[in-house]
Amino acid sequence: MSINPINGNIVQKYKPHTTQEAQTIVEQVDNAWKKWRLTTRQERSNLLLSMASKLVDNKTHLAELMANEMGKPLKQGIAEIEKCAAVCEYYAENVAAFLKDQTIETDASKSYVSFQPIGVVLAVMPWNFPFWQVFRFLAPGLAAGNCGVLKHASNVMGCAMAIEDIVKQAGFPDDVFRTLLVDSKSVSSVIENPLIKAVTLTGSTNAGKRVAEMAGSLLKKTVLELGGSDAYIILEDANLEHAATTCVNSRLINAGQSCIAAKRFIVVKAVEQEFTRLFVEKMKEKVMGDPMDEGTDVGPMAREDLRDELHLQVEQSVAKGAKCVLGGYIPDGKNAFYPPTVLTNVKKGTPAYDEELFGPVAAIISATDEADAISIANDSVFGLGGAIFTSDIKRGEHIAATQLEAGSCFVNGMVKSDPRLPFGGIKESGYGRELGMFGIHEFMNIKSVWIA
Repeated sequence: MSINPINGNIVQKYKPHTTQEAQTIVEQVDNAWKKWRLTTRQERSNLLLSMASKLVDNKTHLAELMANEMGKPLKQGIAEIEKCAAVCEYYAENVAAFLKDQTIETDASKSYVSFQPIGVVLAVMPWNFPFWQVFRFLAPGLAAGNCGVLKHASNVMGCAMAIEDIVKQAGFPDDVFRTLLVDSKSVSSVIENPLIKAVTLTGSTNAGKRVAEMAGSLLKKTVLELGGSDAYIILEDANLEHAATTCVNSRLINAGQSCIAAKRFIVVKAVEQEFTRLFVEKMKEKVMGDPMDEGTDVGPMAREDLRDELHLQVEQSVAKGAKCVLGGYIPDGKNAFYPPTVLTNVKKGTPAYDEELFGPVAAIISATDEADAISIANDSVFGLGGAIFTSDIKRGEHIAATQLEAGSCFVNGMVKSDPRLPFGGIKESGYGRELGMFGIHEFMNIKSVWIA
């Protein structure tokens, strides 16, 4: 069931698939895969380009669907659909090179590595980027010759069905991709189906652990992109105006509901006061309102219960010494709004320091110097992304490349996923990589061929 987070009204109800219906869909997708795996890479490329075109043609409608189901501002939704089109185009252009046989010199007359599809991949996806998270798996999967079934979050089933429809509109064969209208409790029975060859999940760390345990017991590979508490380090030589602008934009994208949104802002004492002033000033400028309004920067959170959990983390942090200098309250009315919020004096042992704040709440943490800032950044169970702001590019690159414990590290810029770069985390942020050449290889049989 989809509920509009603006007003609590029901958007749409969906009849769930029974266990048997779900298993039948998996069988249908497996049957489609037996033919799809034999298609040429050029055929797949052409269809991916067709899908990119369909996405662009329907971007406004799809963005409105996201706004209604999970509250994403319209302009951010349109950008998300455009990014989905871009990842389709990227793999259409590069699949031949990525899957080309690689000759290896051995004692054989001929030996090489061949990349072969493995079959049907189950994707368990979240609500926060209801199209991008799926296409991040779907585009390389179809390019590789695999097929997919999707278990999407229950509050964005309209988005899930729209993706299935886009695949059909693009001209892909029937059943190469299907949506399963099932709840989280039914995931185990899908994973247990021998026709499911692998699982990819984007979501919470706890959800990832459960799925990894189920899949691991059956020796099925998983790729997990889990939670994050990205640290942005602001050094004493940083351009503070640029740093504050970038940090605010990263913290508030999608109402702060992003695994790779900036969450912890670690500022060296020499510039802490001025950075905090600029940061709060820019947070105040952001407009919270109806996601359908093009002037809105921050929409509602996806659900009221998620908003309430975030507010509790804020209250607990304040009770343990943090100072709330902006926001930090629940607005009146039946909705899921939460205002841009800034916490200072954040210390270890508070939720704002130790946990992921999945919403528009920023935690500013003081560091004595560069070494202390790096230590604080790494003092986390998460390791998804991180950023450094400094005028010394070589200094920033050294920290990003060798000092920060994260899967993606940016210098003087906002952490973001890019179809051309591998994306994923370490520690409790998961394992495996999506996107780029590494992403398409994750769910392939990397086969050695040796000829005497």
